[in-house]
Amino acid sequence: MPEEPEWSEVEITAVRGQSVLTRSRSVQPLKLLNPRTHGAGCHVVLSSYGGGFLAGDMVRLRLHVQADARLLLSTQANTRVYRSDSGASAEQHLETHLAAGSLTAVLPDPLVLQAQARFRQQQHWHLQPGAVLLLADWLHSGRMDSGEQFEFHSYASEARLTYGGRLLALDRFGFQPQEHIATSPAHFGPYQTTLSVYLAGSPEDARFRQLSAVLAAQQPHSRHELTPDLSQQPAVVAFTEARPGLHLLRAVGHGRAALQPIYNALHEALAAPELLGFHAGKRKY
Repeated sequence: MPEEPEWSEVEITAVRGQSVLTRSRSVQPLKLLNPRTHGAGCHVVLSSYGGGFLAGDMVRLRLHVQADARLLLSTQANTRVYRSDSGASAEQHLETHLAAGSLTAVLPDPLVLQAQARFRQQQHWHLQPGAVLLLADWLHSGRMDSGEQFEFHSYASEARLTYGGRLLALDRFGFQPQEHIATSPAHFGPYQTTLSVYLAGSPEDARFRQLSAVLAAQQPHSRHELTPDLSQQPAVVAFTEARPGLHLLRAVGHGRAALQPIYNALHEALAAPELLGFHAGKRKY
C-alpha cells in the first residue's frame, strides 16, 4: 500500500493574552519561520528550501488556530513556481481549523508562475462560530519585469470555506494560457496581476466589521463611475458583500505597485491592538 503523505503542522495557542506557536513541524520543501512580534498576535512565515516550487513538489500544511489566538500567516517573498519539463505539477494543500474567538489573517506575497510552470492548490478553511478569517490569494502572470506574461502551462486553485460546519464559499479557478486568450477582455485584458481577498466571520463581530470597512474603502469608484475603457485604469477593484458572513474583494492591476496599497491598508488595520497588534508590512516592504 502507498505510504500516507506527510503533513507539515502548525498550531497557535493563546497563552496569557499572547498568541504563541505551540506546535511546528515542517516537511520539505516547506520551511516555517516564526519572527518575533511586538503585539499579541503570532506571525508565521512560509518559506522554501528551494526558493520556490519545483516540478513535482508537494506541500501539505495543517493549521490549527486555537480559541482566541491571533495569527498572521505570510510568505518570505514572492512564491516562484519553476518550469516543468516533465509534465509534473507542483501542488500545495492547506487544511485549517480556526477555533471560536480566533483571528487569522493570511497575506502571502504573489504567486509567480514562470514559463511552462504547472501549479495546483487547494485550501480548506474550517471556521468555528466566532472565528474571523481574512484570506488573500495573489497571482502574477509571470516574471513581468522580464517581459514574461502568461507563459505558464496551467494553474488551478480551489478555496473552500465552512462556518460552523456549513459551506460558506467554494471558489474554483483554472487557467491554461494555451487554451485561453489571456489578453481577451473576458479574461485578463491588459492586466497582469490579480488579487482576491475573502473575509469570513460573524457580521456582528466588531473585528469583522472593522476589516470589512477597510476592504470596502479600497474600491475607489462605484460601478456607475467607472469609465467605459477600463484599460486606462492602473487597477480595478470591486468589493461585495457576497452573503452574510462573507465579504469579497477582487482586484486586477497592471503590476504589483497598482495593488500593493490594498496590502498596505490591511497591514495598517491589522496593527490595531484589538486585532494583531503589530505591523508586519513596515519591516518587510
